[in-house]
Amino acid sequence: MIQRKCILTKTNSLFLFGPRGCGKTTFLQQRKEANTLFIDLLDIETYDEYLLEPARFRDFINTSENKDKKVIIDEVQRLPRLLDIVHLEIQKNKRIFILTGSSSRKLKQKGTNLLAGRAWIYHLYPFSFTELGKDFDLQKALERGGLPDAYLAQNIQDCKEYLNSYVSTYLQKEIQEEQWVKNLAPFRKFLAIAAQMNGKIINKSKIAKEIGINDVTVSNYFEILEDTLIGISLPAFHKSIRKAQRQAPKFYLIDTGIKRALDKTIIIPLTPRTSDYGNTFEHWVILECIKNSHYRRLEWSFSYLRTKDGLEIDLIIERPGLTTLLIEIKSKTKVTLDDIKSLELLGYDIDPKAQKILISNDPLERTIKNTKITHWKQFFLELFS
Repeated sequence: MIQRKCILTKTNSLFLFGPRGCGKTTFLQQRKEANTLFIDLLDIETYDEYLLEPARFRDFINTSENKDKKVIIDEVQRLPRLLDIVHLEIQKNKRIFILTGSSSRKLKQKGTNLLAGRAWIYHLYPFSFTELGKDFDLQKALERGGLPDAYLAQNIQDCKEYLNSYVSTYLQKEIQEEQWVKNLAPFRKFLAIAAQMNGKIINKSKIAKEIGINDVTVSNYFEILEDTLIGISLPAFHKSIRKAQRQAPKFYLIDTGIKRALDKTIIIPLTPRTSDYGNTFEHWVILECIKNSHYRRLEWSFSYLRTKDGLEIDLIIERPGLTTLLIEIKSKTKVTLDDIKSLELLGYDIDPKAQKILISNDPLERTIKNTKITHWKQFFLELFS
């Protein structure tokens, strides 16, 4: 059994969010205690029953057999009305609920306040290097991503079939059925472009022009990807928060496999020393940092920096009470002086006390000028040990 790094509280109600297929249901079933009631809203009969009569949910969890049980509700965003009952049960009877979801959008649209802080929020992601341990294969992770059914597929063809089906299911279940977009055709085009622009600074006007829609619609499309936990934004860094907010963020899909499925490159091998390999490696490293910081409940913030002169720092990690990390990511196996140029030129102005790190596939750990050169595996083991 793969040991997931997400550690949930046992004494408080909680939301467990994560993209479809990341293993939320399996994760909870493996940890389900004897005194737990499991309600699956993906089950059609259960869904229809509580859709028509939400009060039956309240009656069911309060029978003499169930009234003292912890309650798990899987995919709660399908029936946000149940949260009114959950809220009341937490408030009056001190019941503990575990609520999973692959989207926060429907909850937001219904005006749900996520139980006003009475339920803590956790996230589960596709597999991480730290979870797979000795079974981790970097090449496989870059090419297939970390969704369990993709990473563990027998072969690349099975992985391709799964991820293509995943994308189609996402369009149908999350987008079409919820009617979040009036016309699915432009959104399909947008998904392909979002995959092509993965890791790049968002240019909404350019995307809108290419698809034939307006900037507001493009903004809405990006919000849908974030609300359905398929993508994340990496904001621009600036010492002034106001100025940082005026700069466009970068956008990353939540998984390298999903990205490769959307741009139809899933069966094309990634070859080291190519730009595709380098971009995918950078994508993966950034996702690993974000996943593991969330699992450890660290209040870290992530951003990137690009100057008008084209100098760039791939990732800036601000850690309250700890040294800020300025990170450059290179997939190469032999790092040179030229690779640390941006860190050395920009580092002091960003934060004189910041630690400059270059993460790569270079096995030789050393310091060049003021920059630490470290292998990605050593970096993650030290950062999240």
